[in-house]
Amino acid sequence: MPESLEPESLTVRYLGGPTAVLEIGGLRLLVDPTFDGPGEHPVGDRALTKTMAAVAGPDEVGPVDAVLLSHDQHPDNLDDGGRAYVARAPLTLSTRAAAERLGGGVRALPNWEHTDLPRPGGTLRITGVPAQHGPDGTEHLTGPVTGFVLSGDGLPTTYVSGDNASLDVVREIAGRFAPFDVALLFAGAARTPLLDADLTLGSAEAAEAAAILGARQVVPLHFEGWAHFSQGRDTLAEPFAGFSGGFHLLEPGGRVTLSSLDKA
Repeated sequence: MPESLEPESLTVRYLGGPTAVLEIGGLRLLVDPTFDGPGEHPVGDRALTKTMAAVAGPDEVGPVDAVLLSHDQHPDNLDDGGRAYVARAPLTLSTRAAAERLGGGVRALPNWEHTDLPRPGGTLRITGVPAQHGPDGTEHLTGPVTGFVLSGDGLPTTYVSGDNASLDVVREIAGRFAPFDVALLFAGAARTPLLDADLTLGSAEAAEAAAILGARQVVPLHFEGWAHFSQGRDTLAEPFAGFSGGFHLLEPGGRVTLSSLDKA
């Protein structure tokens, strides 16, 4: 196998909520930075209640090559501390709405378009993919969200779902990219007074999404730390009991290293 195709690993460090540090191909990425403490976080005329502090602050996280921001309109995905971090980051990839609102180094990555980041021995391709933050026809209430696919020679092909509630969206992504080496699935079956419906995947739906994606390894994110999750750590293990790959339910601060050769 040529040197550029030697299998490399993905390390995921889970910081709580949707926030995770990814190390892949010699690059460091940060998913949905949230650093504020517990308490009420306003969103419009409502508030979301954070119940768990992040296990690492911006200084401990340190610099990254890029931020992957699923959306900016909800404080459980981008809070004040996260905004300050994004303002200093060299590059943040997100929705067009987020790029317009945040400015600076925030760049829109539309669905199915990609950007290539140089890395030692090659590039890391980051592709924007759809996400639907609730039932069909509710985007005008919840706002636009994006997911990401990471790929490159010798790298584990990785899906970062963002706040997605639609298995049809998962099927569309699988049709273009499956099978996946790793799926980072936002779960928790989030529910708020905004809608009488789940705004993210529940535990059973996350397991179904993993099967649709042909994922070899799954790391759940965004299933705890906020009061609006209707499911969480105690509901995730059972639906994955029959999962043929590796299921990694990390504790806050925990990390796992996975490669494209990992099966279970």
